Amino acid sequence: MPHVETRTEFIVTAGESRKRLDHFLANREPYYSRTALQRLIEEGHITVDSQVVKPSHKVKPGEKIQLVVPRPEPLDILPEPIPLHIIHEDAALLVLNKPSGLVVHPAPGHWTGTMVNALLHHMQSGEGHLSSIGGRERPGLVHRLDKETTGILVVAKTDHAHQHLSAQFKEHTISRLYEALVWGSPKKGQGRIELAIGRDMKDRKTFSAHTTRPKESLTMYKVVERFGKVAAHVALTPGTGRTHQLRVHLKSIECPILGDQTYGGKKVMEIGGIELPRVMLHAKVLGFEHPLTKETVTFSAPLPEDMESVRRELSHQNIAPS
Repeated sequence: MPHVETRTEFIVTAGESRKRLDHFLANREPYYSRTALQRLIEEGHITVDSQVVKPSHKVKPGEKIQLVVPRPEPLDILPEPIPLHIIHEDAALLVLNKPSGLVVHPAPGHWTGTMVNALLHHMQSGEGHLSSIGGRERPGLVHRLDKETTGILVVAKTDHAHQHLSAQFKEHTISRLYEALVWGSPKKGQGRIELAIGRDMKDRKTFSAHTTRPKESLTMYKVVERFGKVAAHVALTPGTGRTHQLRVHLKSIECPILGDQTYGGKKVMEIGGIELPRVMLHAKVLGFEHPLTKETVTFSAPLPEDMESVRRELSHQNIAPS
């Protein structure tokens, strides 16, 4: 069934005045991410009193805001026969176990060979469609994992499922558990890392607390296993979902993830004679309310072999601090 254009109108009340337009809409339309709303505003699909404005426009009482979600343009991202490890699939969504090295969506430098290319090929077999809310380059994508991060990822097949899942991510009702192998060993067996982060002022490709637009971020951690004082296996529960959050937060307690040269430098690329093949981070568990059944479903994936191999090597060695 083809997607159709949808129109929604809002009238600003007195209690909502002086809010940025994108913030106002994020509160009124929880099914859309603020990034998606900003894109629609900048493309002219959201107007204020029939005028095109910027996302930073401050709304005033009585203003009429019209939101138009246009019919999506035909995708020009080509399907590719890339293997996918599908854990679950139904009419509303797919759950995948993403391998390391697979970029999630097309972007400059990665227009082919991505998970989206693989998903489009999978859909050619008659398994339905992908939701249109993510736009041409990100159909079906409710969230993402970094290229080198492995583990559980959910993809929406319908706009309804996408909206339902996006709202859960926004409200932080999604259950998530990550595992990581880190350089050094946290002083406490468990704890909280609360650190506001954003794009670094000097290096726009990385994130840190040295930013002009800090966003509150929370990560809970628990040490699963210590390898002397030089490394540890930790479980991580993010309370928020900022870009690179786990990597930045672990760096902030002086325990960067093994293999993460961006946030840990060269020292984390080798330990005890073991060369690290990638960032040792794995999305182990993802739980959410199913958009159709309204039941809570939980999916998990064990540590991938490359991480398990490094963990075994560390546990068998008597590594002395350098």
